[in-house]
Amino acid sequence: MNKLILVFGSLFISILTFAQDLVLRGKVESNGAAVHKANLRIVELQRSAQTDERGEFGFAALKPGVYQIRITAVGYKTQTNKVDVLSDTSFIFNIQEQKEELNEVVITGTQKEVNRLESPVPVEIYTAKFFQKNPTPSIFDALQNINGVRPQLNCNICNTGDIHINGLEGPYTMVMIDGMPIVSSLSTVYGLSGIPNSLIERVEVVKGPASSLYGSEAVGGLINIITKDVGKASALSADLMTTSYLEHSIDLGFKAKIHPKVNVLTGLNYFKYGNKVDLNHDNFTDVTLQDRISVFQKWNFNRKENRLFSLAGRFLYEDRWGGEMNWTKANRGDDEVYGESIYTQRFELLGNYQLPIKEKMFFAFSLTNHHQDSRYGTTSYIARQNIAFSQLTWDKKINNHDLLFGTALRYTYYDDNTPATLAAPENTYLPGLFVQDEIKLAQKHSVLLGMRYDYNSNHGNIFTPRFAYKINFDETSILRLNAGTGFRVVNIFTEDHAALTGAREVVIANELKPEKTYNVNLNYLKKLYTNRGNTFTFDVSAFYTHFSNRIVADYEANSNQIRYDNLMGYAVSKGLTGNLDVVLNFGLKLNAGITLQDVGLIENNVKTQQILTEKWMGTWSVSYLINKLNLGIDYTGNIYGPMRLPLLNEFDPREPYSPVWSLQNIQFTYRGFKNLEVYGGIKNLLNFKPTRNNPFIIARANDPFDKQVQFDANGNAMATPNNPYGLTFDPSYVYAPIQGIRGFFGLRYNLR
Repeated sequence: MNKLILVFGSLFISILTFAQDLVLRGKVESNGAAVHKANLRIVELQRSAQTDERGEFGFAALKPGVYQIRITAVGYKTQTNKVDVLSDTSFIFNIQEQKEELNEVVITGTQKEVNRLESPVPVEIYTAKFFQKNPTPSIFDALQNINGVRPQLNCNICNTGDIHINGLEGPYTMVMIDGMPIVSSLSTVYGLSGIPNSLIERVEVVKGPASSLYGSEAVGGLINIITKDVGKASALSADLMTTSYLEHSIDLGFKAKIHPKVNVLTGLNYFKYGNKVDLNHDNFTDVTLQDRISVFQKWNFNRKENRLFSLAGRFLYEDRWGGEMNWTKANRGDDEVYGESIYTQRFELLGNYQLPIKEKMFFAFSLTNHHQDSRYGTTSYIARQNIAFSQLTWDKKINNHDLLFGTALRYTYYDDNTPATLAAPENTYLPGLFVQDEIKLAQKHSVLLGMRYDYNSNHGNIFTPRFAYKINFDETSILRLNAGTGFRVVNIFTEDHAALTGAREVVIANELKPEKTYNVNLNYLKKLYTNRGNTFTFDVSAFYTHFSNRIVADYEANSNQIRYDNLMGYAVSKGLTGNLDVVLNFGLKLNAGITLQDVGLIENNVKTQQILTEKWMGTWSVSYLINKLNLGIDYTGNIYGPMRLPLLNEFDPREPYSPVWSLQNIQFTYRGFKNLEVYGGIKNLLNFKPTRNNPFIIARANDPFDKQVQFDANGNAMATPNNPYGLTFDPSYVYAPIQGIRGFFGLRYNLR
C-alpha cells in the first residue's frame, strides 16, 4: 500500500511539474543598442508581445517546449529564432538593421562618394542581381527593365540602337564607365554591347540635367556603369547562356594577385548569333547576325594611406550583319544582294590616381580609339574616332561647405568618308573648368550650387550653371529639386543611323546651330517600414526640359531624303515618373514603375509628337524565393504606349502609330548546388512582334536598291503598278524587336 501511494505521489508531482506555467523574458538588441517597440510573436501559440523603452519583453504562462519566436521591428530585418523553454528563461535576441539601401554609396550625382540619401541629386541604383532577373548578352538589352529608360532600335536590318531617358533620344544620354565618358558619339551607337556583365558591380542612373558637372552631352541624363572592385570581386565567375534562337553568350571573370600590392581583374565576353531567321517572309533577316568578343581588365595598386590608383582597359571587336537571306560577304558593298555589314574595333584605357598629398585630389584620364568599317547596301561608311580625356578634381570641406573644384580637357579626332569631313578631319578641343559647392544650411536643409565653363574650339564659349535643393524630412524621406542648362553640338553622321542606311539622301538645309536646353527635376523619395518587417519605397519625379535650336530630321517632306535643320520654334519634354519597391517578410519582392511623358516639337504654334517616342511606359519585376526548393522565380516585363512611326507618304499602308505593346519574361533559378546556379525560362511570353496588323515592316524589301522605283522631278517616288503606294526601300520603321517567343537556359558559377 505504501509503495502504491509512493508511485501515485511521484506521478502527481511529475504532472504538476510538467503542467507548471513558465515565464520567458528577454531583450531585443541591435549592435548593442536596445530596440524599442519590437514585436515578438510565438508562432505556435499566436501570442504577441512588444519591447519597452529598454528593449525588454516577457511572455507568461508558457508550457515547457520548443517555440519559434518571430521578431519584427520598423527598420530591421524580420528574423525567427527557436527557443527551448524548460524553465523560467531569459534570452537576448540580436536583430539586423534593414537600411542597407539607405546607406548605399553613390558617386554619379556629384562626382564624389556620398550616402544615397545625402546626395542632393537623385541617383537610381541597379545592382548586378537586378539585371540577372532577366539575363541578357549585353548591357544595352539589360536596360529595358529600368523605368523611364528604353533601348531604342533604329534599324530593322542591323539592329543598332541607342538609349532613351524620359523620352529624349540617345544623343542626349551620356554613358560612362567608372565615371569616365567612354561611350559617346560614334561609339554610343555601337559601343554599348560587349561590356562584360560579370564585371558590373552596379549601374547608376541620373535622369535630368548633369551638364554642369559632366559636360554638354549629359543633357537628358547619364548612365554610369561601375565595374567591380578588384579586392571584392569573386576569384572566378562564369555565366553561360543559350536560347532557342541559337544565341550563345559566354561571360567569364577572374582575378589574380600578381604582386603583394597589385591585384588584377579580367573579364571576357563572347556573343555569337549565326542563325538566319525570316519568320515574316520578307527575305530579310529578322535578327542581325553577330560575332562579338570583348576583353576587359582592371588593375588596382595598393598604396600608402589607402590612396587610390586603378587602371582599366577594354578591347572590343564585333562583326554584325543583316540583310537579304542569300547575302554573303562576297556581296559586301555591291548592288546585287542587299546587306548591312559593320566591322567595329575599339580600344579603351582609363585610370584614376589620387595625388600623394594631404589634400584630396584625383587625376582621372581616358583614351579611346574607335574604328568602324561599314557597308549599308552600296553606301560605304568608314570612320575613325579618337578621344583623349583628362580631369583633375579637388574635394575640399570647409565648415558647412562641401566643395569640388575641377578642370578637364577633352580632345576629339573624327574622320570619315562622308561630306562631314570632306575638307579635313574634325579636331575639337574642349577645355573646361567647374566648381560645385554643397552648403549645409541646417540639419535638414542643404543646397548645391554649381557652374561649368567650357570652350569649344568650333563653337566658342559654353556656360552651364546648376542648382539643387534638398530637404531631409527624416531619415526615410527626402525632397530634391534640381535645375540646370545644357548645350549639345550635333554630329549627324556619328549619331543618326538613319543617315547612313543608303536608303535616303542626306540634306543639311542650313548651317546647324548648337542646341541649348533648360532643365528642371523635382524628386520625392519615401521609405516605409511596417511592424511586420515589410518595406515599401516610393520614388516620384516630375521633369521638364525646354529646347531651343533643336535639330530635327524631316523624313516626310521627301521620301527619298532626310532633311536636317534647326527647329524654327522650340521643343519640350515633360512628364511624371514613379517607382515602387516592395520587400515582404515572406520572401516576395516587387519593383514597378510608370512614366508619363509628353515630348513635342512646337513650330508656328503647331505641336507635333516626336517620332518613336511613347507617351507612357511601365516596367515591373516580381521575385519570389521558395527556400525549401532552393528555387527562385522572376517575372519581369515592360509595357509601352503608342508612338508615332516614320511613314514614307500619306499612302503608306503601314500603321501610323504603334499599338500598346509589351515584352514579358519569366525565369526559374535553382540554387541548390554549391557555387552554381542553374537558370532557364521564356522571353517574350506574349510572342509580340511589330509585324502584327502591318502588311510589311521594311518598305520595298523586294527592291532594296530602288531599281524599279520611278521618281518625279522633285525626287519623290511615284505610284506605279509595280509600286502602288509610291514607296522607296526604307528600314527605319521600327519600334520593337522582331524576335518572338523563345526559351533560354544558362549556368552561373561563382567562386569566392
